[in-house]
Amino acid sequence: MATTYSEDHPDFVNADRGFVGTISPATITDAAGNVVFDADALAFVTGETPDTVDPSLWRQAKLTGRHGLYEVAPGFSQVRGFDISNMTLVEGDTGVIVIDPLVSAECAAAGLALYREHRGDRPVTAVIYTHAHIDHFGGVLGVVDADTDVPIVAPEHFLEHAVSENVYAGVAMLRRGYYYDGHPLDATPEGSVGIGLGPRASAGTIGLIPPTLDITRTGQEETLDGVRFVFQLTPNTESPAEMNFFFPDHRVLCMAENATHVMHNLLTLRGAQVRDSRIWSRYLAEAVELFAHDADVVFSSHHWPTWGSDAIIDFLTDQRDLYAYMHDQTLRLMNQGYVGAEIAEMLPMPASLKDAWSTRGYYGSLSHNVKAIFQRYLGWYDGNPAHLWQHPPEVQAARYVELLGGVDKVVEAVDRYADAGDLRFAAELGSHAVFADPTNAPAREALANVLERLGLGAENATWRNCFLTGAHELRGGHPAGFVSSAGMVSALTVTQLFDTIAIRLDGTKAAGTTASIRWELTDSGETYRMELSNGALVHFPTRRDDSADVTVRLTKAQLLGLLGSASLDGIDVEGDASVLTTLLALTDEPDPMFHVVEP
Repeated sequence: MATTYSEDHPDFVNADRGFVGTISPATITDAAGNVVFDADALAFVTGETPDTVDPSLWRQAKLTGRHGLYEVAPGFSQVRGFDISNMTLVEGDTGVIVIDPLVSAECAAAGLALYREHRGDRPVTAVIYTHAHIDHFGGVLGVVDADTDVPIVAPEHFLEHAVSENVYAGVAMLRRGYYYDGHPLDATPEGSVGIGLGPRASAGTIGLIPPTLDITRTGQEETLDGVRFVFQLTPNTESPAEMNFFFPDHRVLCMAENATHVMHNLLTLRGAQVRDSRIWSRYLAEAVELFAHDADVVFSSHHWPTWGSDAIIDFLTDQRDLYAYMHDQTLRLMNQGYVGAEIAEMLPMPASLKDAWSTRGYYGSLSHNVKAIFQRYLGWYDGNPAHLWQHPPEVQAARYVELLGGVDKVVEAVDRYADAGDLRFAAELGSHAVFADPTNAPAREALANVLERLGLGAENATWRNCFLTGAHELRGGHPAGFVSSAGMVSALTVTQLFDTIAIRLDGTKAAGTTASIRWELTDSGETYRMELSNGALVHFPTRRDDSADVTVRLTKAQLLGLLGSASLDGIDVEGDASVLTTLLALTDEPDPMFHVVEP
């Protein structure tokens, strides 16, 4: 596709359509006055494309930098540009239904206040989570109180997957997300121009209220505050638990995050379960079959809506074919013996998809999506025995650097390959130099220069952010101030709470210790047995009355307090209480600041 574009394109028309108003100044703060989101951060993205940004990405940044309240259809409003995601508000008989309350409570509250300023002070009568990613539920406490009695609607297995993605591996994902979000980068033509899917994520207060109404099947109908919904379950698409839904009385279709104006990730660079592009395509086909012919407008949890039945069908068909093509062609070449890295270099996009702005790789990319499909089917091992037991990065780097004659020689080679335009190999050599000697300033700067050039040339916003964040940290920038998922803990089940202990257990230190604990939850009547054995902490509900080293009787709230402070105050303990302190002493604290671009 040519990199030129016109702002009379339907995308720009649709992104502005229905604008009602916004806030000024466009900064959202927390209770202490700290800025958690700047909706005007991309205001500089105007006019001609600078030399430091890919023209196609500049176009996308112009679109995702818009913010405010928009009317989608009568009674349907969206708050866009107040976070990485959209919050949609649907007016019912007595109030307003909130769909996907953003990442942070502060941003969701600001969006709801803007809606009420223009549409009246309607109470929230239901909340819907379209799927189990934090940017679609984390701000819930900004629109309802924790003890709310309004329905909280989500696809089945929502809580399980919200926890596994945001709590179990939450620290590692947040640290990696710091890179792909470009968190430390200033919003400038030389820094962040958004994330392709939206501006960037907010850094406010995260919470979670468990669902009270599960959607368990396609075709399930529910009426919320007088508004009729017809649901389509789409598990293992963009999220392991996700759903689309149709408003048959209004001819409005919500596609959650299954159809946005980008090529999406099959494996996000922050880390997640590999998504199933085959089933993703089939659910898109099903949505066209079930709903699209009867819809006048489709909206999603990111970007801008599309109006008109023909345009909706074209948009969803392109998205359908995109995921089918990547899946089927990757499998075809896999079965000819090619590995993911090879397929990523040899698989072209059909011109008809390449020429559609909505299928371009601003967020996902053909390169890393193909590798994700390979991983989903065949795993990390490419089948070559020479790659079966490779050294870890630091050890490997030391050997390469020794072979090439020392760090200084490697740095010379980095500059030589970079000057020749082979930035990819220059980055690989530079990484070996830094991992062999992270204190070597010329090596760090050489690699930073290469990563910066790669970032400034990338069409994909997440690639740009990763490259530029790596350069930032090599030059002395340190991670700080990114959001935590700790606010979700109170919503976890007892089993999930025990899981958070088990995944922090240092198995090597614990290998010689055995213990058993009986947990009796006095407020729910549940009983759990926990056993420390062979370096593993195993726990399960039990109806048996087997003896244990210690029995602990407490409420769930007291359990949360115990895990937070290790205090037994007010808790009924029978038996050897030292078992609890021993167990907690065998756990470690995750490191949210671990190194990424250096050892």
